[in-house]
Amino acid sequence: MQRACHPWATACILSGRPNVGALMSLCEENFARLSRLVPDLAARPSGIYSSRCSEGVDLYLEVEEQARFTTILRLTYLFPVQGIALPDPDARLRVYHDACQVEAIELRQTVLPLRSDYRSPALAEKWQVNLFIGKWLTYCARQGHVFGQAPVSIASSASGARVTLCP
Repeated sequence: MQRACHPWATACILSGRPNVGALMSLCEENFARLSRLVPDLAARPSGIYSSRCSEGVDLYLEVEEQARFTTILRLTYLFPVQGIALPDPDARLRVYHDACQVEAIELRQTVLPLRSDYRSPALAEKWQVNLFIGKWLTYCARQGHVFGQAPVSIASSASGARVTLCP
């Protein structure tokens, strides 16, 4: 029997053995964080949206699919590297509007010592990736990111490089 712990408790994070309840709490917290960046997500049509703040890198959100109770989206920064735009981190998320949860479906990133290519993990890996998503969403909110109402043309990105968010 596992003892319950708060999702952000250091012992729970470091143990590498979170429980399902803690993971669900983390996904709820990530929903609240994402809702601050995109308050009207359930009503947004498919498209690419950008958020610019005075300091930092532009943040991009692509609404890939909208259904009655779920949204699938991609969230990324685009870094100009040798004439192309490199998405990093690049997260694909499933938002459950009825359950008020956000789950990481896929994560590609090169900075932190997580798996660089995340797919269909066990509970411990799912915990680590969703914890990363939570920290990143908090950082984006602190930077002042909020997505505008209108989709953007990706050609209007700050780097000027032609980009498709979904490879």
